Amino acid sequence: MNKQALLINDLAGYGKVALSVMIPVMSKMGVNVHNLPTALVSNTLDYGKFEILDTTDYMKSSLKIWEELGFSFDAIATGFIVNNQQSELISEYCSRQSKKGTVILCDPIMGDDGSFYPKMGAETVQSMKKLISCCDYAVPNYTEAVFLTGHEYEENPTDEHIERLICDLRGLGAKSVAITSCISQNVHKVCCYDDKEKRFFSVPFDNIPVRFPGTGDIFSSLMLGAVMNGKSMEKSVEGAVRLVRLLIEKSLSNEDKLRGIDIESYLGEF
Repeated sequence: MNKQALLINDLAGYGKVALSVMIPVMSKMGVNVHNLPTALVSNTLDYGKFEILDTTDYMKSSLKIWEELGFSFDAIATGFIVNNQQSELISEYCSRQSKKGTVILCDPIMGDDGSFYPKMGAETVQSMKKLISCCDYAVPNYTEAVFLTGHEYEENPTDEHIERLICDLRGLGAKSVAITSCISQNVHKVCCYDDKEKRFFSVPFDNIPVRFPGTGDIFSSLMLGAVMNGKSMEKSVEGAVRLVRLLIEKSLSNEDKLRGIDIESYLGEF
């Protein structure tokens, strides 16, 4: 029987981000995927104008019904969280599921390039710390790792600085950590700690200087799908890095990059 995963993230009406990319990716990898939308979003936020419908009440009712029905999952991945109330709800649910052996992956979506995303700030950081506290895999980008740990943002941090960030994230409760979008000593890399193997490692990559919304969501789903299929964390990260770069390369000619990557066109690559 295929393994079961629950994706807790937003659903965009226009654009390929969050649930719109994670569901097809993990389904293609042989995972039976379920979802709980944290918000309905009119379009990717990169367009500058957007509408967000908060689904907190729906989430409360759904989780209550699911627990009454005895639904369980082999893994849960969390992404965009709208407010503190949702964070409390999801943290408590993930904590209960973790005690049953469910693998928890948290992508603490807050910002990039040293700045917060629109409508996010210090309160978001506190909310994400609660989610980090019960996760098996924390997958922040470098900016989010800095926000969570209270360190200074550095343009070209040393490997030692990044290892301190990882140790501090583990101090918040995360077991394994993968910090994406690192530029350490002028090398682009994903910097990691594998709790099972008790070691640090990094996966370097050739950066393509273009932005597509949703690539972080694709990375998380590729990594989690590989872990659920029995691969080591290092092999999972290596595969995710390789495939995300390939998808970006294949999408460079897209006229509207704010829409994200048309993931369905490339599922054969997986």
